[in-house]
Amino acid sequence: MRRILIVGAGQSGLQLGLSLLAEGYDVTVMSARTPDEIRRGWVMSTQAMFAPALDTERRYGLDLWSAEAPPIGGLHVSLSAPPGERALRIPCVLEEPAQSTDQRLKMAAWLDLFEQRGGTVHYQGVTTADLDGLTRLGRYDLTVVAAGKSELVGVFDRDPHRSAYAAPQRGLAVAYVHGMAPDPLWPAPHVSFNAVPGLGELFVIPALTLSGPCDILFWEAVPDGPLDLWQERRDPAEHLKLTLELARRYTPWIHQRCAAVELTDGRATLSGRYTPTVRRPVAELPSGGVVLGMADVVVANDPITGQGSNTAAKCAYSYLASIVERGDQPFDREWMERTFERFWTDTGQAVTEWTNAMLQPLPPHVQQLLGAASANPVIARRFAGGFCDPNDLQHWFLSPDRAQEYLASVAAD
Repeated sequence: MRRILIVGAGQSGLQLGLSLLAEGYDVTVMSARTPDEIRRGWVMSTQAMFAPALDTERRYGLDLWSAEAPPIGGLHVSLSAPPGERALRIPCVLEEPAQSTDQRLKMAAWLDLFEQRGGTVHYQGVTTADLDGLTRLGRYDLTVVAAGKSELVGVFDRDPHRSAYAAPQRGLAVAYVHGMAPDPLWPAPHVSFNAVPGLGELFVIPALTLSGPCDILFWEAVPDGPLDLWQERRDPAEHLKLTLELARRYTPWIHQRCAAVELTDGRATLSGRYTPTVRRPVAELPSGGVVLGMADVVVANDPITGQGSNTAAKCAYSYLASIVERGDQPFDREWMERTFERFWTDTGQAVTEWTNAMLQPLPPHVQQLLGAASANPVIARRFAGGFCDPNDLQHWFLSPDRAQEYLASVAAD
């Protein structure tokens, strides 16, 4: 039985570990926190997982919250015009519902499930020196690093050809809340995507947290702009107050829904920023061992397109296939590089190109597409589909020429 070590216990690492257990592998996961510590900790992310990513979980019995998480039926896109007026509104219906589950709830439960299904967990942080020692001992046939928020990211070199940015493109501020009123124009659960051109974006995401259904209020602020007020971590109550004040000024249609909101718990806020980066997938350690990076260790995109957890799930599923197909052959550097390129070609590249494009001012052809989508549900539905499969966007959304061809074909139909 082949032995695999996964360092990191997030969406990608635990999904890969649980899937490998089901395929008969001996799997060890190293987690910096216990399930109880995760449940009692600060929120870790925003996430809206779309049907293709959710399917990769369902195939291995990991969809533990499908009956509890609000079914997200689409995206409600709005463009703000000063001073706080809605200039454009686009309801975009999804073919299949998405869902969002607080990672404190999800990862704690998955760790428990991993041990119940026969996996081994070591609850300890891992330094670069620790990782070097683990590979030097030779106990594992393959070591995968899935700890995207740890110092281990530093052992993977930045890929300058695939990394478009050298600095953060948004300041991020998250609050999980109860008591938000439904959208009067679309009462069913949906993601509200509110762009304030030149300044940032406000997202509202229906989710499931430790205390039940909730909403996530998520500001993305252009650095050094009037929304960029999150350089230092704020007291949770102050964080929520500022979140709502900015909504009142820039997206009043969202603020009107917030009269009764309160934080879901005392650790329901998150803020920070990072540089979107693509890293080389294989790291060589001082003693000569090699390790494979996955998900946001090697492809860390801004969350503006809501693809982080989706990409992590798809990466886990892609790596699983490559591991199983390898059989008894060695997991050498060449195989590691091919494994990453397979994921990059199938998923990572399209997500990265789309996300990087959305961080810039919308070009004229995208403005034209969104304007057309506001009046044509066929275009709006295809835009929603891009969140499920970003590969489709290259055929009509990212290119001015293809955008014109698509609009002409829709008009002809």
